Formats: sequence, C-alpha cells, structure tokens
Amino acid sequence: MKVLVGTTNPGKIEGVKQALMSYYEDVEIAGCEVSSLVNDQPINKETIIGARNRANNSYQFALDKNIEADYYIGIEEGIMEIYGNWYDVNVAVVKDNNDNESIGFGPVLPIPNKYIDEIRSKSFGKLMNRLLDKKDLNIGLGGIYNLTNNTISRIDTTKEAVIMALTQFYSKYWSNDSDLVMVKK
Repeated sequence: MKVLVGTTNPGKIEGVKQALMSYYEDVEIAGCEVSSLVNDQPINKETIIGARNRANNSYQFALDKNIEADYYIGIEEGIMEIYGNWYDVNVAVVKDNNDNESIGFGPVLPIPNKYIDEIRSKSFGKLMNRLLDKKDLNIGLGGIYNLTNNTISRIDTTKEAVIMALTQFYSKYWSNDSDLVMVKK
C-alpha cells in the first residue's frame, strides 16, 4: 500500500505510519509539502478545512508528479471551541482515488482560557515554545509531549486521528459503502 501525506513534519508522518502499520504489513509512506490554505493557527472549522485541503493537495501533487498512491492523508492541528471551552485537536482526512473521504479526530487537549488570546494571535506552537523555553516544539513529538509528562506525543495524537478516519475504510461494520472496505495486504 502506498500513502502520500500532505506534510513533511516527521512527527505527523510517523503517526500516520504507526496507524497504518496497525493494519497493514507492507506500507510505503511519503510526505509532500502542500498548503493547508488556512491560517497558520487554524481555529474551529479551519482545522477540518486545512486537513481536507492537505489531503486534496497531496492527491493533486501525486497527479502532477505522476506518483501512484492508494491513499492521501491530510493532518491539521488547530484549536476548537466546544461548549465554551477551548481544545487543541488533531484532525486527519483520508482520501482514496475514488474521491471517498473520511475524517477522524485525535485526542483533544483542554486549553486554559488564559492562553486563548495568545494562541489566536500567534499560535499554539509559539505558546508552547515560550512556556517551555524550547524551540521548534511543533516538529516531532510536539509540545503536548511536554504537557503530558512525556506520555502522549504528536505522533500519538496523529496516529489516533488517522485510525479514526480509517474506520470507514477498514471496518465492514462502519463503512458507508461495503465496496470501500480495504483488504488487509
């Protein structure tokens, strides 16, 4: 199985790899630099739109470069307001060559209200860099790794989001179309 991911972030790519390796033995994953076409700090529905754009743009990248792939995955991290509270969330969109798509969410991290204005004006990553006195926490394990006492990383949140998005492709019980269900290779 060949998969093209709309990012070059090593933490996100590793999360996609771990999600797919849970179901398939032979997986080839490549990342590509594509735009999410949303703000640097996606807010609310921009997070879903950004993930969808990354999946669609990785599909277009494959067409333009004559790359064959079975699935195209977009990952976007953003903040969402749910019932008056704010959360950091990873969203995954999985798309196949027949334009079928599924969206999944990873675990959500509650954000203290005192940081929302700073996140909205700058970004979650910049806040993490400032609070933890580190640099480039948005690459690799992510700031969430530090906040969870080195328990949950960006790899983990990405993996979970991708697994959730894949359910409509790999579960005959949860698919909108039984013809979509992936056969384990």
